[in-house]
Amino acid sequence: MAKHVLAVIDMQNDFIDGALGTKEAEAIVENVAARIRDFEGEVVYTRDTHAEGYLQTQEGKRLPVPHCLKDTGGWQIRPEVSQACAEEAKIFDKPAFGSVELAAYLKEMADLESVTLIGLCTDICVISNALVIKAFLPEVTVRVNADCCAGVTPESHRNALEAMKMCQVEVTNEEEGTGSYSH
Repeated sequence: MAKHVLAVIDMQNDFIDGALGTKEAEAIVENVAARIRDFEGEVVYTRDTHAEGYLQTQEGKRLPVPHCLKDTGGWQIRPEVSQACAEEAKIFDKPAFGSVELAAYLKEMADLESVTLIGLCTDICVISNALVIKAFLPEVTVRVNADCCAGVTPESHRNALEAMKMCQVEVTNEEEGTGSYSH
């Protein structure tokens, strides 16, 4: 039996309405929760995870905004999103944009047919994870639901979607390229 996985990328408080939150991120929370509830397959999550010395890291020097510090409120996955999954879901804590652990986990799955990514931020962690997964599993269909993603800006969201298309990632539910969703 073919297997389908939904990877929910970094739907954490700091990226929604915390340290690095945006109105676009806030706008997709309900879409993401609905997609999780409706998904027929396994749901997994990633969680951006940093330590107290974040500002001394390469990322911290380029983005000097402490965020997703382990065990803080901002690090937590938004309750509406985590509770949308009916079963206990696997969570991959990641110190970098892409999760090699997630890709390795997916590679071990028998009969994996597709991986769909949703979450934040389209232009950083969603694209990074899509390309890592594509590198580990070049024959598995990798999709991104545009209406369940938001970028740092609407323009960078659109640019990331276009870049992923060039790398043979299927982009679905594009509504005028904004990443916003209307029922």
